[in-house]
Amino acid sequence: MPVPPVPFTVIDDPVFYLLAVPAVIVIGLAKGGFVGVGVMATPLLALYAPPLEAAAVLLPISMVQDAVSIWIYRRDWDGWNLAVLIPGGTVGVGIAWAIAAYVPDAAVRLTIGIIGLGFVASVWLGKPRETVKAPSAAAGLFWGAVTGFTSTLSQGGGPPFQVFVLPQRLPKLVLAGTATIFFASINAMKVVPYVALGQFSPQGLGTTVALLPLAVVSSFAGVWLVRRIPTELFYRISYLLLFLLSLALLWQGGRALWPA
Repeated sequence: MPVPPVPFTVIDDPVFYLLAVPAVIVIGLAKGGFVGVGVMATPLLALYAPPLEAAAVLLPISMVQDAVSIWIYRRDWDGWNLAVLIPGGTVGVGIAWAIAAYVPDAAVRLTIGIIGLGFVASVWLGKPRETVKAPSAAAGLFWGAVTGFTSTLSQGGGPPFQVFVLPQRLPKLVLAGTATIFFASINAMKVVPYVALGQFSPQGLGTTVALLPLAVVSSFAGVWLVRRIPTELFYRISYLLLFLLSLALLWQGGRALWPA
């Protein structure tokens, strides 16, 4: 006897949407060019559901936003960075898939927070550079792997990516386009691990569809803001966001590991 198809439903708890709506908006801003701010999305939904499950609800939304942003930034990207970051990201996603069941989410958040704070401290407290720091392929592979790993486990790939790319002082639209293509690649890679780990559900996918219009609008809003903010202000905002997000991740990870 054939098994009837499972109907798609949506989450009907208002508390979920109080968290999901801002989560989708910050992802849209990140896809629009504010690299790193999207790391707040999964922690927001993690207040309602386990982090990996929350990430799975947001992944299809992110992929739709990726498509919008890739089209917008189709002429603004850096090929060398993508050539070293994407292979590293592939390795990171694979490692995360292999050990997802054994790594506490809190430990991942603490690690990301420490990396981000250390980087911002070196920029703010160090001597101003007269020249732009030249990147190396080895560093790109390493930070690409860290990004793929943290993005798969907790959608926390923004800070590691920024550690490698921000010192290069790329033009802001090139930075936004490079981030868009790189994270779109990472998101596509994450589909197989999430399916294998059983993170997609009919209810979660139905809820994703309901949130898609907001996702598209927020992506265009992010692009609109990035194009109108002066380059120096854009970078100052990027460093400040990285600092604040790193503090938030440290607080979340510490609270989970050492509850009061």
